[in-house]
Amino acid sequence: MMKAFLLLILTFMLRPVQGQVVTDSVKESTPVTLHTQTGDIEGTLTIPLAAERMPVALIIAGSGPTDRDGNGPLIKTDTYKQLAHALSLHKIAALRYDKRGVGKSMAAMKSEKELRFDDYVQDAREWIAWMRQDKRFTGIILIGHSEGSLVGMLAAQEGVDRFISLAGAGFAADSILKKQLGAQPLLRERSFSIIDSLKAGLTVAQVPPMLFTVFRPSVQPYMISWFKYDPATIIAGLNIPVLILQGTQDLQINVADAERLHAANAKSELVILDGVNHVLKKVADMAENQRSYRDPALLLDERLVNAIVGFTKRR
Repeated sequence: MMKAFLLLILTFMLRPVQGQVVTDSVKESTPVTLHTQTGDIEGTLTIPLAAERMPVALIIAGSGPTDRDGNGPLIKTDTYKQLAHALSLHKIAALRYDKRGVGKSMAAMKSEKELRFDDYVQDAREWIAWMRQDKRFTGIILIGHSEGSLVGMLAAQEGVDRFISLAGAGFAADSILKKQLGAQPLLRERSFSIIDSLKAGLTVAQVPPMLFTVFRPSVQPYMISWFKYDPATIIAGLNIPVLILQGTQDLQINVADAERLHAANAKSELVILDGVNHVLKKVADMAENQRSYRDPALLLDERLVNAIVGFTKRR
């Protein structure tokens, strides 16, 4: 499956104060459905009960089989669920959804050969259009996490009010793959040749067995569609308020990525969160970092939530 490949090669994934617990008395979460040409995509809309009109955030998940809560076969973080509930405390609605091919959106998945990166972008755009129909919402904020950051940047070109990048890559996917595979001498030459071909829009018929899982023919069209986007170039074209958040304990995305995005968009805001990892939890060491991927009891970093809320409500 394409999702497994993305999780294996480029797993882009997300503590308010411990006492900050959201109860059903302050928010309402209801299932919602987006009807697409290839099947239904299922989500959850969280609404703060005390508010009649409010901004709404669309939370876009990272790569791999990551569902609307921020969980998958190998991880359980509840990151997106926690974020939606934390936002409801501040009278901000949130919509999060299972990507096509994940969770209850499984039926919307295309075959691996037909899937393109732009399908995820189009899904986000259709959710934006769906939210615009709800008169309770005073503005739309896109929050893209990890690979969802690039999806969000592209979808934001359709016209939203604000964009927030959480642990988003600052370099194109082909460059990131070269960095990963280049560290393995036996794979470097052959993998770089394939990557360069895909970057040029050309598929490769003969793939060495040791690289077949990564570059199998059925996944190459997706990679071509993905490689063409440089996040720095895309974010540079956004003419809306932009917030870039990055943790220093992120093992997948570096502060250099966030700095590249910030440099590309001079009007953007950059917040570096000391001690925060890729799933947006504060961790003290490697052991806690690893545990955070399978312990949903760990809550989002309070500074992250405060930064998002402050940015969202700023006039």
